[in-house]
Amino acid sequence: MSEASPLTMSLAEVRDAITSKKISAFEVVSSCLNQLKTIGKEVNAVAGFDEEKALENAKEADKIIGMGGQGSLLGIPLAHKDMFHRAGRASRYGSKIMAGFIPNETATVLSKLDSEGALDIARLNMVEFALGVTGHNDITGPVYNPWGKKFIAGGSSSGSAAAVAANCVFGALGSDTGGSIRIPCSCCGVVGMKPTWGRVSRFGAMPLSFSQDTIGPITKTVRDNAIFLQAVAGKDENDFSSSRLKVPDYTKELESGVRGMRLAVPENYFVDAISDEIKMLFEDVIKKYEEAGAILINVNIPEIISETNKLANIIISVEGASIHQKRLVEKPEEYGPQTLRRLLNGLVIPATHYLYALKFRKKVLESFCNTVFKSAEAILAPVLTVAAPTIEESDLSSNPGYLELISKLGHCTRPINYMGLPALSIPSGFTHNEIPWGHQIIGKPYDEKNLYIIGRAFEREIS
Repeated sequence: MSEASPLTMSLAEVRDAITSKKISAFEVVSSCLNQLKTIGKEVNAVAGFDEEKALENAKEADKIIGMGGQGSLLGIPLAHKDMFHRAGRASRYGSKIMAGFIPNETATVLSKLDSEGALDIARLNMVEFALGVTGHNDITGPVYNPWGKKFIAGGSSSGSAAAVAANCVFGALGSDTGGSIRIPCSCCGVVGMKPTWGRVSRFGAMPLSFSQDTIGPITKTVRDNAIFLQAVAGKDENDFSSSRLKVPDYTKELESGVRGMRLAVPENYFVDAISDEIKMLFEDVIKKYEEAGAILINVNIPEIISETNKLANIIISVEGASIHQKRLVEKPEEYGPQTLRRLLNGLVIPATHYLYALKFRKKVLESFCNTVFKSAEAILAPVLTVAAPTIEESDLSSNPGYLELISKLGHCTRPINYMGLPALSIPSGFTHNEIPWGHQIIGKPYDEKNLYIIGRAFEREIS
């Protein structure tokens, strides 16, 4: 065993160490498995893993490396939200109903990672059917924040963010339908990309809202995230909604910086509801970009954006209910109370409201892009408007102000899903409770590469 533990390395660093044979994939996977069995279990991030198979795969990766084999993620242990199908392996979706489900196909994102040599070593806990932003789960229990176990890890990709933050793995896939990558990344202090809708195939992934679901990577650093997205992005014949646009090299020009780049700073909406503490943190973020040489442009967000939270929720509720309708009728008792409540609501929303919510998206997107992106390359915004709450404070059963709190947590993220835009969540400091907080960089459609350049510039300023 190498003297220094690989667990604190970034994905890029451990990849270099493995390919140069300074450390073996077997050693790295063994360390990650030990971390999953201890810290991962303590924060309830782990849904399941097969230790024997993981170690066998690590040995095989070392053989391939020894023979000169290549792959952008060769020998790197990853783990993913428990919603991505692998043929012959359980996939539970954080639920009771799907406890015996064994898929017969493998998700495109997992197949792509396999082809790059990545090692899928664990399934990670998530909010039941991905319906929730706090990380609560009445079936599997909440995922605890690695920075403080009484606080939320965020949701719905709670186990993915917590596992990466706790150095259990070097990256994890999550999904984002209303903030489910960015919110847990903000709470746990890791980097998360919500790609443009259609940038990453959703074939073989649990559906929630087919017109808003996105899949993206969660990592320790911006470079790691760019490497990860490179491996999974691109068209897929199995997913008609996947984009055929060419995938750029996300790591190229990553260090080019933001000097002279025009970045928008919102004067309203994204900052209307923020607490005094978050306002100070966000102002510090803006200052860091200014110090890095960016040109900051104050922008007034179109009033039309204020409708998007309500409309996004209508779409998620209706599309989610359409997927679950049969089970809602036959087995309502097998759903957790929070999930059941949201899905049942979707069954009674009038079709006219749903169709209006869909049609209104084009108008909102055009208004936002014409206002923001005609004067700037991207826009900066908070992820959360308040400090991460405790698990108790955000519990549906114990907090009468639960609905108001949930609305605050998703205030800055849901509009981005509604418009289908990409957004990168970056760790940006700590709140009074010593829990991380992050800001997001929101870009034009398919402009993920530019978001990585901007995020990396900020990362350098705080490192």
